[in-house]
Amino acid sequence: MEIREFTKKEEMLSAYKLINEMYPTISLEDYSNELDLMLLNNYKQIAVFEHEEMIGISGFWVGTKLWCGKYLELDNVFTSTKHRSKGVGDLIFTYLEKKALELNCTMLALDSYTDNFKAHKFFFKKGYIPRGFHFINILDKTKIR
Repeated sequence: MEIREFTKKEEMLSAYKLINEMYPTISLEDYSNELDLMLLNNYKQIAVFEHEEMIGISGFWVGTKLWCGKYLELDNVFTSTKHRSKGVGDLIFTYLEKKALELNCTMLALDSYTDNFKAHKFFFKKGYIPRGFHFINILDKTKIR
């Protein structure tokens, strides 16, 4: 397996098949428009390839907060259903941890739906702990995937 880092929109658009598997209601047009906004905030992606087939993906951002300083946030970590339990998640987490260290980040962070228990088990195994709550106030339910 090989990891490639995407920094350009055209590269990220090539991940649409995986993004659509994760979020079946997202159109290519919506994905493209959202990338335009995300790229303004230093959004990047990594993709995992096996024999030239993209089988895993994660977005990431580097930010700074008063309570922790510089951090790397994983965003939409996903492995294609037919390629689960092959080490793709481990590869993604290892790569992004190394990147965070290279960028002198204090920590890594991620959000996960409260009912995604299988992912939580994986995150705990990787050394992630729940530190707090991510409170949300949904203003337009039609736009939530």
